[in-house]
Amino acid sequence: MVTQVLNLTRSGLSDYVVQRATAVILTVYTVWVMGFFLLTPEMTYPILVGFFSSAPMQIASTLAVLSTVAHAWIGMWTIGTDYLLEAHVGSYSTVIRFAYQAGCLLALFIYLVWAFRLVWQF
Repeated sequence: MVTQVLNLTRSGLSDYVVQRATAVILTVYTVWVMGFFLLTPEMTYPILVGFFSSAPMQIASTLAVLSTVAHAWIGMWTIGTDYLLEAHVGSYSTVIRFAYQAGCLLALFIYLVWAFRLVWQF
């Protein structure tokens, strides 16, 4: 059995609930953005900037980014703990799994910082 050192919630049920909740948040966000694009007859740059720089959209985008990071981490952690086992990758499975998880965390952190900088323009 794999030790749950880097698990987000330390519980399979909690991970399941977080995974489903973040999926719902991302679905609502996608429908909202697609609705904007479909219901705006003439798309211009000022309209687009106004929509994405409004406070409700910045908050929704922040929530969507955080949901994406949580959703991705749970999925990637699960893949790492399910498939990077000693039986599959050999005696260095713990080292390989740790490097994989560290790489995932680094990529998600870069995405998070980049997205916050883009959404909040700081």
